[in-house]
Amino acid sequence: MKCHGNREDAPLGLQALYPGLGGFNEKAGEIRAIESIRAPLEEQYFLLYIVFASSFAGLLALAGLLFFNARLRGMVRTRTHELEQEVAERRRAEEEVRQTNEELENRVEERTARIAAANKELDSFAYSVSHDLRAPLRGIDGFSLALLEDYGAQLDDTAKGYLGRVRAGCLRMGELIDDMLQLSRLSRGEIHRQEVDLSGMAEEIAEELRRGAPARRVAFEITPGIRVFGDAILLRAVLDNLLGNAWKFTAKTEEARITFGREEESGKDLLFVRDNGAGFDMAYADKLFGAFQRLHSFQEFAGTGIGLATVQRIIHRHGGAIRAEGEVGQGATFYFSV
Repeated sequence: MKCHGNREDAPLGLQALYPGLGGFNEKAGEIRAIESIRAPLEEQYFLLYIVFASSFAGLLALAGLLFFNARLRGMVRTRTHELEQEVAERRRAEEEVRQTNEELENRVEERTARIAAANKELDSFAYSVSHDLRAPLRGIDGFSLALLEDYGAQLDDTAKGYLGRVRAGCLRMGELIDDMLQLSRLSRGEIHRQEVDLSGMAEEIAEELRRGAPARRVAFEITPGIRVFGDAILLRAVLDNLLGNAWKFTAKTEEARITFGREEESGKDLLFVRDNGAGFDMAYADKLFGAFQRLHSFQEFAGTGIGLATVQRIIHRHGGAIRAEGEVGQGATFYFSV
């Protein structure tokens, strides 16, 4: 190799040791350029093939991504449309349910209003009739008494017996009228809520019952400390009726026992009045709270049959409920809430 400005057989190592040798370096650069130009043509074709294959693969991948993206968008649009339809259908269904509920509520309100108006008219009618019956009833009883007093000597025992029955019927009718008037008043009056000591009230009623029949020996068991919020007058009527019934229906029981207490049922407090008296058949339990409904004859136990109807109405007006359990000859229990 000959280089300008150097010895003919200068060693190649001088290129590294003396980089500034002018013509030698320039000649060496020309030699490297020629060697790169003479690279095999096959290698260049191979490089071009790699570049082309890579580009083609990239294009295929890009095309696949674009296709997948288009399919995905189509699926999303389809599913979105389906969801929109489902949401629209659900909204339509909810709207139909809402409209149906509104119609039902309106119907219930209208029916409730009609029932309330009918009950109010019925109560007013019962009050008027009961009040108007008092005068002729007093007349019947008065004339019957006049016959007995003024013409008793001229009447035989049969006639006197008839007049006695007339007067007894007038007395019973008077009691029925009084009960009807009381029931009507309880239905129309306002409720004045306050704290009521039911235990103390029950003790007072028990003492009154004992004074009314001192010969009877009845054991009262009254749980202390039972207090509720309600109308004191109305709740007094409830206990008067329930404890009075227990007293009445234990009249033929040797060791009579009457209990007023409280127990828990399904997380709620229930009050109860229990006795070990005549009891009743549970098959007729639905008739207990009907007005003038009786499960015992008047000869067995006196009464008009309106007391429990009064109790139920008072309990319902307080937002509570009442039910009865019993067995013939084993007594009865009345559960109620206020």
